[in-house]
Amino acid sequence: MPRTALITGGVSGLGEAAAVRLAADGVKVVTLDISGGADLVVDVTDAAAVQAAADELGPVDILVNSAGVIGPNVPLWEVPTDGWRHTFDVNVNGTFHTCRAFVPGMRERGWGRVVNLASMAGKDGNPNMSPYSASKAAVIALTKSLGKELATSGVLVNAVAPAVIETPMNAATGPEALAHITGLIPMKRLGRPEEVAELIAWLASDRVSFSTGAVYDISGGRATY
Repeated sequence: MPRTALITGGVSGLGEAAAVRLAADGVKVVTLDISGGADLVVDVTDAAAVQAAADELGPVDILVNSAGVIGPNVPLWEVPTDGWRHTFDVNVNGTFHTCRAFVPGMRERGWGRVVNLASMAGKDGNPNMSPYSASKAAVIALTKSLGKELATSGVLVNAVAPAVIETPMNAATGPEALAHITGLIPMKRLGRPEEVAELIAWLASDRVSFSTGAVYDISGGRATY
């Protein structure tokens, strides 16, 4: 029987690329997004709606948390409170809501894979992107904690930390911020969604068996630790 994957933010960007790549491996893919083209139109910031989706969908073997927002591109002292809160609500609370809803079923069945989309910004901190950087640092810490909690359960939890990738989400990034973070990449180019999807596919498979709570950089050489 094919495994089932739920991919949040699955109708565009890295989520869409992951959906295509996992489907190529024979995985049954279900997309969850606020966009109308998703299999499940759900806002990940709504805990009750996420839980209702989990109850409706049933067993899920793979969870890819790709839903995210960039947030305000301004110095910290100019960040509006609602912009800060919304960035955390989508990037952090959304990941928390889906993990809380879908991980228990994985534990009961003794197998599961959770792949959380973090960012190099969560490790390095990008200037004029403090809400995004801080939220992705929180995703990294959540991944490490949950990975340890599930370490003997058969459920592995890992994060992917891309540098800047050619996705629609980066259309919202200011030109100066985008130029800065692209300039940090030794390969001198943006990453492609399908390159990240290859790493996600490995982390979602049986091919990974002795790694959990880890952060995998895919950064064109930008990673420093």
